[in-house]
Amino acid sequence: MRAVQYDRYGPPEVLGITEIPTPRPGPGQVLVRVYAAGVGGGEPQVRSGRMRRVMRLRLPTGAGNEYVGEIERTGTGVERLQPGDRVWGVMPHLTFGAMADYVAVPENLVGLIPDGLDAVSAAALPTSGTTMLTALIDKAVLRSGERLLVRGASGGLGSLAVQFGKSVGAHVTAFASARNLQWVRELGADAVFDYRTTDPADMEPFDVIFDTVGSDMPNYRRLVTRQGGRFIALAFDTEHIVTSFLFVGLGAIARRRKVLSFSNSPTVRELDRLRDEVEAGHIRPVVDSVFKLDQVDEAHRRLEAGGVRGKYVIDMKRT
Repeated sequence: MRAVQYDRYGPPEVLGITEIPTPRPGPGQVLVRVYAAGVGGGEPQVRSGRMRRVMRLRLPTGAGNEYVGEIERTGTGVERLQPGDRVWGVMPHLTFGAMADYVAVPENLVGLIPDGLDAVSAAALPTSGTTMLTALIDKAVLRSGERLLVRGASGGLGSLAVQFGKSVGAHVTAFASARNLQWVRELGADAVFDYRTTDPADMEPFDVIFDTVGSDMPNYRRLVTRQGGRFIALAFDTEHIVTSFLFVGLGAIARRRKVLSFSNSPTVRELDRLRDEVEAGHIRPVVDSVFKLDQVDEAHRRLEAGGVRGKYVIDMKRT
């Protein structure tokens, strides 16, 4: 089968398509025929080697963390899913390889996709959607009437946070590039600001800050309310990775202006919650562009250039 892999860290050109054996599902696993795979916003940092100090991979390694497809075969002990089911899911924690014709994954990391959603649209959601819901529901416990600031509001994570924040009745302020401000407002943001020209010191305090950018975190943390404010750190400054980790670690034990961070590892529970939110109309997938498998390097180049609206998706059926 075809699979995207790379055997050294470097620029997008290190990504290539190789032929590898089709995996067999082991006990408790399912074999999924992949129809579409999302391109994770943090993957260029992993591929380039900028995350080597905190995340070590055994090379060669695959690419892609989330997928949509159909159950091809089941291993022994699998009861919930069966061949022909339309599913979505994530790779096991801190592993990659979704950009392949087939993946063999544990059954508990796979869920049924929402009714009426096509494969390409659905592929924009498994990782970003479960991360966003875990952050805002489980970690921050965002409530109606609270003030929410979303940094990186036009990206895969941020665009979902804007939608969900509005659905629960929060007042949503969004930071994005100038060209995306009106687009983010149409997603539901109550106020929008150009991150290049806005000084955070001029802003009023927020109850929750949803940060997908990672730079200048101390200054943004000062914007959360002194009593009960929550700063959700979902990205790190790769130019100052150790400093970023120390900031998050020390902030996690603070009594005021608490910093919240986690490494997303969703199971079927989180995937089913995501499906419910989609079917209820609280969030919708946002796909910027669709690429063929042999265009994955171009998708990474465009991610690094910035300005993405939602998510890039690899359509495995396109030739």
